[in-house]
Amino acid sequence: MAAQWDALWCNARIATMAGDGYGEIEDGAIAVRDGRIAWIGPASELPAGQRAATEYDAEHCWLTPGLIDCHTHIVYAGNRSNEFEDRLNGVAYEDIARRGGGIVSTVRATRAATEDELLEASLTRVRRLLEEGVTTLEIKSGYGLDLESERKMLRVARRIGDLLPVTVRTTFLGAHALPPEYAGQADDYVDTICRTMLPALAEEGLVDAVDAFCERIGFTAAQTERVFQAAQRLGLPVKLHAEQLSDQGGTALAARYGALSADHLEFLSAEGIAAMAASGTVAVLLPGAFYFLRETRLPPVQALRDAQVPMALATDCNPGTSPMTSLLLTLNMACTLFRLTPQEALAGVTRHAAQALGLGNEAGTLEVGKRADFVLWNVERPGELAYAIGANPCKAVVRAGLAVGPR
Repeated sequence: MAAQWDALWCNARIATMAGDGYGEIEDGAIAVRDGRIAWIGPASELPAGQRAATEYDAEHCWLTPGLIDCHTHIVYAGNRSNEFEDRLNGVAYEDIARRGGGIVSTVRATRAATEDELLEASLTRVRRLLEEGVTTLEIKSGYGLDLESERKMLRVARRIGDLLPVTVRTTFLGAHALPPEYAGQADDYVDTICRTMLPALAEEGLVDAVDAFCERIGFTAAQTERVFQAAQRLGLPVKLHAEQLSDQGGTALAARYGALSADHLEFLSAEGIAAMAASGTVAVLLPGAFYFLRETRLPPVQALRDAQVPMALATDCNPGTSPMTSLLLTLNMACTLFRLTPQEALAGVTRHAAQALGLGNEAGTLEVGKRADFVLWNVERPGELAYAIGANPCKAVVRAGLAVGPR
């Protein structure tokens, strides 16, 4: 009799992350066919007569959905350790940005790098994430700030998805900072984004979503709205860097445009929370940036809970404010700094992170029909993933039904 399934994993403790809590199955099994989950449940309920071409013993490991890093700037060139030292010597991040450092210094380095140089540097960082069970990754542009350099960044992001076993979602972040050649001409630069850069890159199939930095040192709410309108005309979803350093009303604006997510949110207002709750916009919390910048104002986690706004987590990997390539460390930081529970933290890098990328029907939970992305962990309980600082208990990674680990 021919095998109905491509592969079957048995003797697993499964955290499906569907529904409340971890969605635990103590003695579970999961079957895969054509890269998707064909069956999942208690081993005692495996259908009689079903066969798999290959069977695996999970050896009583915990099995979770593949982790999702839903906010990164991982494609860049250069190094900003000097600015880290400046901040420790008392210089404010906004002052560094105004004197030509910050994002603009990375822009200079990224523009100067060739596409292959940029790819090589970025692959090293991405591989570190994959070693910890990441199977889906968002990559933003925003360190080019001209058409050719933004194109180069987005092409590198696409190549990463071709070269490594990871699903890559690209985000165009042309409205990240004002490039030097547009000093004092922010509205003109926004015109260039909306009329030239975004349409060209979208036409080339390089853009999955559109983002902006709505902040005093970034772009105003009015300028951000113009970017959103351009994205809307092209049928692209939006998201927003919002309320990180001040309350600019960006979250409510993002919610009005049905944004996938609003990210950072330390200065998020009650009005912004209500708007997110009404629109279904995900709150993406970034404890790495909070820690690295030594921020003291916490995002309003309890208010987000009370409003039932889904909370995702991400590394925010970038050279200036979160040079971090560990999503497991992000879990620990979210629990210790933001007081999320381990269950909330794991949901934040699985189910809610998938929502933040518009992939809720494809990834983030272990359910029949979804992509067979999952991780086997040598842990006694799922909460252990948020517990041990610097540990990596990843035993094996399965992506689209194929084992791509152990690493």
